[in-house]
Amino acid sequence: MKFSILITTLALLVLGGCQPKATPEEYNAKAGNPQLLYDCQKTLTSIIIHDIFKPPVASRIYAYTNMAGYEALRPGHPEYPIMMGKLNGSLPAPVPKAGQTYCFPLASLTAFLTVSRELTFSADLWDKFDTDFTPRLKAINIPNDVYERSVAYGQAIAKHVLAYASKDHYKETRGFRYTVTNKPGTWVPTPPAYADACEPQWNTVRTFALDSVRQFVCPPPARYDLNRSSPFWKLTQEVYDMGKRADKEEQAIAYFWDDNAFVTNVSGHVMFASKKMTPPGHWLAIASNLARQKKFSMIQASQLYALSSVAMFDAFIACWDEKYKTVRIRPETVINNTVDPDWRPYLETPAFPEYVSGHSDISAAAGQIITHLAGENLAFTDSTEYIYGHGVRSFPSVKAAYMEASISRVYGGIHYRDGVEEGTKQGEHVGQWVLTKLLDKRQMASK
Repeated sequence: MKFSILITTLALLVLGGCQPKATPEEYNAKAGNPQLLYDCQKTLTSIIIHDIFKPPVASRIYAYTNMAGYEALRPGHPEYPIMMGKLNGSLPAPVPKAGQTYCFPLASLTAFLTVSRELTFSADLWDKFDTDFTPRLKAINIPNDVYERSVAYGQAIAKHVLAYASKDHYKETRGFRYTVTNKPGTWVPTPPAYADACEPQWNTVRTFALDSVRQFVCPPPARYDLNRSSPFWKLTQEVYDMGKRADKEEQAIAYFWDDNAFVTNVSGHVMFASKKMTPPGHWLAIASNLARQKKFSMIQASQLYALSSVAMFDAFIACWDEKYKTVRIRPETVINNTVDPDWRPYLETPAFPEYVSGHSDISAAAGQIITHLAGENLAFTDSTEYIYGHGVRSFPSVKAAYMEASISRVYGGIHYRDGVEEGTKQGEHVGQWVLTKLLDKRQMASK
């Protein structure tokens, strides 16, 4: 299996212990350093970028990985609620053996890395990460029997989560091609790549917390009508006018939140691609920064990652159900066909229908989780995409950030205003539902 090298490496650490072993307090404190989890999360994001996973698929990888990490860590913190057993179609996770000593942070890291390897492609990049990461684990100096037992428990949790993942209908959606109908007002591929529709069967993937993909249905979009006085035309005109007169601040906002995993660049007769973070990767990076800012413990950070990932995953499914039921045309197509054939949006139009905005949806879903666990009116600076040339922006709160992410799609010329507003509302509903279903009353009441 893909994670065999990782497990072999971890097992070898057991054999190298000649130094005095740490006490339980010492090794749990060192292995429970949240920086280890942050580094694993950052590496997972870099590999998702390298492997060019589409945003909905990326959300799936993050969700199962962070779920495994949380469930393997949680037995050391019994005051924290379970996830497996509450999630749709899930069974309770394996429990530690009674009377045995474990290092649950080590089990958590093992589960996280095992699932990460299994759900991504680039084993060589994980091998490289292990080369640097395992000496840090070795330096903790955990007793051999505790080490072996903890690694085995992490593996058991990973196996349990991967078995759950294997039955979510994801595999059955692979290779499905969407057929364009060319009916007036419906989506067609857009320049420059004219790519096939992205994940047209995503609404058939099993949700984690939502009772149904239609649990939080959006109102119908404005009816396609090219009459210059119609609501639809006014929405189109707004996008066109905004694209022509967008100021530097609006363009900066649009570019900052682009989060296009595979941007097509055209220069003359040459076409090449740029790879960047997906929207879920961006929000988990924000979560990491806020967890550090708030000095979260490892269990607090792990729960933040897990719940945020689950909320974004479910939001993508609900959003994609709306997209492929309405199959709404993109502004670029309408404007090119009726007003200005040379007009181009500031951002590249994504390869799927417009209504509702996926970025708005998942940003609001993650924002609800982060706000609840990290606090309202939490000012922060987001520099997570500086390395990709997207600059740095500051916000007075998480809500302000996700509302800016939402309107950025209108500034970028790729969404109508009602698409982003209704997407935001749906995402907020999804995030709140995830909190209600997966947190216990104590944690709900603590905020």
